Amino acid sequence: RRLKVRVNIELLSISNPVHKKDLAVRLTDDTDPFFLYNLVISEEDFQSLKSQQGLLVDFSAFPQKFIDLLQQCIQEQNKDIPRFLLQLVSSAPALDHTPVSLNVVETNPFKHLTHLSLKFLPGSDAEIKKFLADCLKCLKEEKMMLEEKLKKTEEDLTRQLSYTQQSLSEKSRELDKLKNEWTSYTTALSSKHSQELTSEKERALQAQTQYQQQHEQQKKELESLHQKSIQQLQNRLSELEVINKDLTERRYKGDSTVRELKAKLSGLEEECQRAKQEVLSLRRENTTLDAECHEKEKLINQLQTRVAVLEQEIKDKDQLVNRTKEVLDATQEQKVILEESTEEKQRHLERLEATIKSLSAELLKANEIIKKLQGDLKTLMSKLKLKNTVTIQQEKLLAEKEEKLQKEQRESQELGQSLRMKEQEVCKLQEQLEGTIQKLEESKQLLKTNENVITWLNRQLSEVQMAKKLDSPASAQAGGRAAVSPLGMPDRPSFHSSGISHPISPLYAFQNFLEPTHSKNGNSQCPVSKVPLNSQLSKLSRCSDAHTVPAAGHAANKENGDQLGLDSKYFKKKDDSIPLRGLSQNTLNSEYLRPYLPAKAQPPPRAAGTPASAYFPG
Repeated sequence: RRLKVRVNIELLSISNPVHKKDLAVRLTDDTDPFFLYNLVISEEDFQSLKSQQGLLVDFSAFPQKFIDLLQQCIQEQNKDIPRFLLQLVSSAPALDHTPVSLNVVETNPFKHLTHLSLKFLPGSDAEIKKFLADCLKCLKEEKMMLEEKLKKTEEDLTRQLSYTQQSLSEKSRELDKLKNEWTSYTTALSSKHSQELTSEKERALQAQTQYQQQHEQQKKELESLHQKSIQQLQNRLSELEVINKDLTERRYKGDSTVRELKAKLSGLEEECQRAKQEVLSLRRENTTLDAECHEKEKLINQLQTRVAVLEQEIKDKDQLVNRTKEVLDATQEQKVILEESTEEKQRHLERLEATIKSLSAELLKANEIIKKLQGDLKTLMSKLKLKNTVTIQQEKLLAEKEEKLQKEQRESQELGQSLRMKEQEVCKLQEQLEGTIQKLEESKQLLKTNENVITWLNRQLSEVQMAKKLDSPASAQAGGRAAVSPLGMPDRPSFHSSGISHPISPLYAFQNFLEPTHSKNGNSQCPVSKVPLNSQLSKLSRCSDAHTVPAAGHAANKENGDQLGLDSKYFKKKDDSIPLRGLSQNTLNSEYLRPYLPAKAQPPPRAAGTPASAYFPG
């Protein structure tokens, strides 16, 4: 529980028989007269207390330090979480004349620190009686003092009463004299004022007619100005509504284009999944080829190199697919940025509409104020007719009203200026909207160019595959009728004279590998039969259809001068562009792409027999 305790600290000096100083501390409660605890600390007791509790203060400075701690507790007592607390701890459950300890505690989030702990003894019956007697003595002295003060105040009040009564009688006499004088003076003044009022009435009527004419003219002018401003605002509102409709239509068109792009993206993802499945099937076929190559111990080294080449081409195609995905992600990010910018512009338009509405509300308030002023003028005119005695005050009021009217006119002019400023802001916002629309159109054009590039690449791949399908049966027949090795393999054609260097298909690699055996063992008998080897060649030719591109297709395109629908700007090098890696070396032949490259990006002329990878790595 919490109590308010009175702490009395006295420094007692005893000189009989030895000069000593004792510190007496007494705890009392003003509500409970039997609550009394005493503590007397001598210099010897303080030394033991100092050694027990680790105090750093001498006996002479201890009372002041104890008082400082108590003052800090008083300052913190009204707070919810006080820093300093004064705890009275008893061993018994209630304060039943048992020794208690008074602790000065400092609280922090980590620990409760006790700065000082003093043990108090309960007061005996004699001490309690002495304490109660002292309290009675003090109360009696206070009572005597209060009685003396009461007597003095009563005497003072009686004196003041008598004096005020005398002054009242004198003032009443003076009042009677003043009343008589005032009546005579008012009769004289009323006669004078009656004459002045007749003259002032005539003047007021003339001024009233003048003010009415002026007021009607001003009213007509204000009404004409107000109608003009309302018409201008209505025209402005209609224009803004038309602009808002155009913007909403453009937004819907943008949403439709975004949906089309999403559909195209899903189609491209499906194509990527199909390409991945084809790659998996090709890898499975490569594993079967590796198993067969292990069976043939003589052909192991060269077949492993060819399989590595095939895997590299597959990885290049995977990289190309990943890069096309990155391009699509970049276009989607641009689309999101554009959508956010359009939303911000719409919010800004809504804010402008809100400002226009607030301005119209302010205009309505101004009209209401003008109407109120007109009503005030009517009331003033009626007061002029009824109360002719207050003509001077009415002239002052009219002057004030004229000042208010001038203020209102100034405010209306300021409102017109603010309206012009808002119109300028709306024009600036329209220019910003036009800039954002141009940016949207540029982004759409970029998306169209990206789609054209993708369609061009798809056409190239489809044309190459069709050319391969058409040329593969004819080449197989011609190779069968040409020079045949003892193992049933055609000889390797030489392309060094033409200067064309392309990736070699697995079928051609297999034919090339069998040439040395033919030259070394010209008339030797081969233990391998022709039928299984030809079936193996057919398998290899099927596997090579997805990776090789014949040079005849490029030569035909070069002779015809077909630029395949692409301008030279799509082959310029940019920091954010995607390199054409992953395509086969046939499509990246420098002589084939030379007409489409700009002057700076064209490679130097290639000598005969040099590979195209020297100019287009990867």
